[in-house]
Amino acid sequence: MSGRAVAVVGGVTPRWGVRSATWSELAQEVGAALFRAVPGLRSEDVDSLFVGAAEPERFAFQSHVAPLVAEQMGLRPHRIVQRTELACASGQSAIRSAYAAIAAGLSDVAVAVGVEKMNLPSMAEANTAMACVMDRPWDGPAGATAPPFFAMVAQRHMLEYGTTEEQLAAVSEKNHRFANTNPSAQFYEKSFPRDKLLRLPLIAPPLRLGDCASMTDGAAAVVLAGEEHVRRFTDTPAWVRGSGQYSDFHNLANAGSLTDWVGLKQAVRQALGQAKISIGDVDVAEVHDCFTISEIIEYESLGLCPAGEGGRFAADGRGDVGGDLLVNPRGGLLGCGHPLGATGIGQAVEVYQQFAGRVPPARQSPDPEWALVHNLSGSANVHSVMVYQGGGAA
Repeated sequence: MSGRAVAVVGGVTPRWGVRSATWSELAQEVGAALFRAVPGLRSEDVDSLFVGAAEPERFAFQSHVAPLVAEQMGLRPHRIVQRTELACASGQSAIRSAYAAIAAGLSDVAVAVGVEKMNLPSMAEANTAMACVMDRPWDGPAGATAPPFFAMVAQRHMLEYGTTEEQLAAVSEKNHRFANTNPSAQFYEKSFPRDKLLRLPLIAPPLRLGDCASMTDGAAAVVLAGEEHVRRFTDTPAWVRGSGQYSDFHNLANAGSLTDWVGLKQAVRQALGQAKISIGDVDVAEVHDCFTISEIIEYESLGLCPAGEGGRFAADGRGDVGGDLLVNPRGGLLGCGHPLGATGIGQAVEVYQQFAGRVPPARQSPDPEWALVHNLSGSANVHSVMVYQGGGAA
């Protein structure tokens, strides 16, 4: 890749869930936690701030959030301060923007932070806000919010390939089990064995409650630095080695196949190509399991198994400890919750901690060198992928 090398040098994810904290308080909380997590970091070191936030205007009635976050975190960014918005990929967009700025020489040390406050007194209002992610005038009247859309995806995958509810539940069981090792996860203290998952209420057939990521309040933050500054902060950096992104439609009338995610195939090809590795080299993957069917199709689109075999891949434990690739070890969106702007950054925190060997043994990849992070947004019409390498030189 061109430009100077860039690495994630630290990060933090405070507790996610249904929080009484306001949007601003979540930003303040993650700021205080970040300075504790990266002891060598001083506020004057940070020259740029990138804030991932999907819908603060709808959820918190607040816009112009980047300077607000800077104030809450005690930062005075003097080179770049901006917000990134890409629905569920807003957090990864903040990291990508920080990485690009540092690689280009426009910044030296940057913070990427994601914040979302999704639980409102009225769930109807919250769901109405979520509908804004789709092509609202066209898809909105048809009720095309996320659960009905991904239910259609699951129905189609079942029709084409024979995928079963038990295979969907295998994804949820794995990710909730990993969440039981992660104190910041929304469902850290809750157990979801497979038989329980298969009895939970239907939300949008065939998707049950345990097949769906939750509405979540939370924040996460990482520090990125140019190569000459990295060793000031850590001996275990996560170097950004590849990045890819692709968008192929927005209106559902233009979606084409619901089960062949062309955008993800293109984005992962870009990212792995830049890193000069194959999917077989990746040790840890954080993928966007907003619904269980998403992770199943992601197995296929990443090239871990042929089309139609993602359900079997899940049921056979090939995305689990000791499998082909450790997938969503922090608990995924299903186990951690999904505060839209914070999700991609929470995934990057896990990657950094995996490389540093700072996660519990139950979810630690042995001596990981390569990691991949994937986010989708909207109706799986935009896919964003980043590839990281642990340790080593720039």
